Amino acid sequence: MVALARKTLIYEWRRFLPAILAVGFASLLQLLQAALVLGIFGSASVYITGSSADLWAGYPGTQSVNLGRPINEDVAMRLRMDPDVVKVEPFRWVDADWRGPRDTGGVSVFVSGIDPRADGMMFSRALPLALRARLNEPGAVIVDKADLDSLGVSIGDTAAINGQRVRVVGVSSGLRALGGVNIVASLETARVLDIAPEDAGMMTYFVAKLRPGVRPKAAARRLNGSNAFGPYTVWTAKDFARESQLYWMFDTGAGAGVLFLAGIVFLVGAVITSQTLIAAVIGSIREYATLNALGVGRGSLRKVVMEQAFWVGALGLLCSVVIGAILLVIARNRSVPMEMRPLTALACLTVSMALAIVSGLASVRSLRRADPASLLR
Repeated sequence: MVALARKTLIYEWRRFLPAILAVGFASLLQLLQAALVLGIFGSASVYITGSSADLWAGYPGTQSVNLGRPINEDVAMRLRMDPDVVKVEPFRWVDADWRGPRDTGGVSVFVSGIDPRADGMMFSRALPLALRARLNEPGAVIVDKADLDSLGVSIGDTAAINGQRVRVVGVSSGLRALGGVNIVASLETARVLDIAPEDAGMMTYFVAKLRPGVRPKAAARRLNGSNAFGPYTVWTAKDFARESQLYWMFDTGAGAGVLFLAGIVFLVGAVITSQTLIAAVIGSIREYATLNALGVGRGSLRKVVMEQAFWVGALGLLCSVVIGAILLVIARNRSVPMEMRPLTALACLTVSMALAIVSGLASVRSLRRADPASLLR
């Protein structure tokens, strides 16, 4: 019976092709949706994932890295006092207004003030050393290459941030921010651009590097046990990145819309695939009736239909994986924020295979018409 299922798919491929395309299209949409979700909402934590720090210290209750508030510099002293901390570095966040040389209107930008030294932790994974060194120039800034058009500048152009003159000394990739444009500058330049005088002597975050072999979670729990240095909370980089992504995904309402759309895609794909498989079974109903007349039981016929559904799902998934991989490469070359992880891809493919199996179960009901008596009509 299993061989019959495969042979039927080969010789009657035109009947099953729409079902294969339906499964493949639904699977492709789910893969691309997941990649967009991970890419778009993952950009909310680019400050964390693009850096090499193990711990982040910020204002208590901060839900996302872009919602940080200034904290006392005594927190840096508390971090340095810990025997497992080998390095502490400040990070300054400034909400600002960009005015470029071309008429693009005011653009909301996020200025990230970092230590431009070669061993700096902030954006160490996103900025090459030669590019990082250019931030030592007063007023120098770096932007993501995908944001050049929206900012209306090219490399070497000058612009104004909060009324202060800056110059674009270079571009990089992987700096795009969610909800605005990310501008990287030195700590000194960020201090000049900050128009809030009450926060002039305070940093938004302090990041720390731990000794090799030290567990970040244990160090964070230990450092959170004292309030003598002012209000602060210490997160591990992994926890803070996840918290920032979940905030944008669920607390802002954007993630609910994406999940709703994913449900619609699954529902539409299930309906189309099930109807296509039902049509294929009905189109072969006389053959199934003949097999039933020859002594093949209904249970064996059901196995044939389910085997067909499995192969329809497998072929559809294969098409979606190949096309999805090509589209991901194109998207990355176009600076589209898309990211795919193995576990996420496996989950999407499992859901799509479940779609094919559910459709197969729905088409099994059509075997009720495979009555040998119908051959006499």
